[in-house]
Amino acid sequence: MTFTNDQFRLDGKVAIVTGAGGRGNSIGRAYALGLAQAGAAVVVADLNEAGAQAVAAEITNAGGKAIGVKVDVADEASTLALAEAATHAFGGIDILVNNAALMVDISYDNCETISLDNWNRAFAVNLNGALLCSRAVIPAMRARGGGRIVNQTSGGAFPAIGLYGISKLALVGLTTTLAKQFGKDKITCNAIAPGNVTSDAGKALVPDDSPFIKFLEMTCAIHPRGAPDELVGALLLLCSPAGEWITGQTIHVDGGWVMRP
Repeated sequence: MTFTNDQFRLDGKVAIVTGAGGRGNSIGRAYALGLAQAGAAVVVADLNEAGAQAVAAEITNAGGKAIGVKVDVADEASTLALAEAATHAFGGIDILVNNAALMVDISYDNCETISLDNWNRAFAVNLNGALLCSRAVIPAMRARGGGRIVNQTSGGAFPAIGLYGISKLALVGLTTTLAKQFGKDKITCNAIAPGNVTSDAGKALVPDDSPFIKFLEMTCAIHPRGAPDELVGALLLLCSPAGEWITGQTIHVDGGWVMRP
């Protein structure tokens, strides 16, 4: 087969992006818009229903297909309802982007003092949410002859030095497990590990005057901070026919902050 750029197109595909309607300038929004521009019908899912509807309206106003759906990824019934809404609206599910996560609103206490309630809440969203959403969509993907799952991990998991990093490193383990268990169904599962992103959430956690920015400037091979749009290329590779032979991998998009052999 001869490669063509059309292999990056997603015409006729249906994609769900969780956490895509929260803070205005967000990675989830960039993912949803990028998938729509590639031709996919997009289900914009978020606990913030108004935000999800607003991003879906951006897509439809530009001529694309989208709906906004409220979802609590930590609640199994809610994730099943999300899958049903996607299938009802667009006839099936081909792509799931598990982007919803707690980052700003997470405890950064050390392991000696952190409460188990905060610990469990982080894992309920950042890990269990990806599991529940994946389980909810796998039957629909299998019915379509395959699918793509992309989990949003983080450069902060390599190495993990706090609760956020621990939850995101656990998500890498879920990624490889799903890839292995559902590969025979032609369902791939990969992860994207962003570096420091200038999303609203990223800048709230790491403002421009943070000493961490100076550290990144010394550490990264190229510019230390990226815009949400700079992650979309990796997502399209993993979701499109161009990336059909990639599974179980974590792709770092971080300016060369984390380099792994």
